[in-house]
Amino acid sequence: MDTLRLFSGRANPELALEISQILDVDLGQISIQSLNDSETHVQIEESVRGAEIYLVQPTCRPVNETLMELLIIVDAMRRASADQITAVVPYYGYGRQDHKSTGREPLSARLVADLLANAGADRIVSVDLHAPQIQGFFNKVSDHLTAVTTLANHLRQRDLSDAVIVAPDVGRAKLAEKYTDILGLPMVLMHKRRHGVGGSKLEVEAVVGDIEGRKPIIIDDLIASGSIHQQADTLMEHGAQPAIISVTHPVLIGQATELLTRPSIEEVLVTNTIPVPQERRAGGLITVISIAPLLASAILRIHERRSVSEVFSQQNLLFPV
Repeated sequence: MDTLRLFSGRANPELALEISQILDVDLGQISIQSLNDSETHVQIEESVRGAEIYLVQPTCRPVNETLMELLIIVDAMRRASADQITAVVPYYGYGRQDHKSTGREPLSARLVADLLANAGADRIVSVDLHAPQIQGFFNKVSDHLTAVTTLANHLRQRDLSDAVIVAPDVGRAKLAEKYTDILGLPMVLMHKRRHGVGGSKLEVEAVVGDIEGRKPIIIDDLIASGSIHQQADTLMEHGAQPAIISVTHPVLIGQATELLTRPSIEEVLVTNTIPVPQERRAGGLITVISIAPLLASAILRIHERRSVSEVFSQQNLLFPV
């Protein structure tokens, strides 16, 4: 462990601290400041020559600032002669811009991958990318972890005898299958359509499967605006019980928390890939589960040159990374 060095940006220092405690390593000393002209200044306050660096920095809000901070820290590490730099990016900002939905649009998810590589990152560790094919955007080694096992193991603690996994759209059917494989529950598929710029308007068109009297567990990779409440409302209209929502990334922009506080939603399970302050947890409606053990295990396995995929083998997830 003498060459393993763990550092954190300012996006989620609590997560990095928890990882450091699990690994029993101290967080590296680094100074990060926002200058008066809004530029970011980084100073690494210890030698990292020849070290194996793991830098924890989700690119969450404010996305441009956290992304630029990540790039600058990686560049500083490279210029300080670090041997290997692994960017641990639990939440990958711009991940939803992975394809063109109309003409003359960028592929911002690919651009971010190129920026990380050009800055000097040798490896990328991420959790539940919005689209798994984003892995193909990286010219460097990429480890794509999933929080499904973390969330599913938390769900095991309750009575699931009348529960059913709900995919909110056809694009999340594969993610729903991971839950069904672990929990042994049936699956219901919903069909929705989005309209407007960035898909801001949502319309639920159909529910495929038996939901009458069941406890729906609606799964997704992230909650942003809170529009997932429309699926919960629709399921209740079809005779379902109040829903549990299980997602990895709590983006929670605007009035999302308020929209989720409704009779059709019993609980919202999220991880701490993005920090959720107490005032944003809707009085206990939002339960935050730590992703630190998963990331710590992946970091240790990478450092010891062991298989990362074996983290998930006992949950019958054959291709989680």
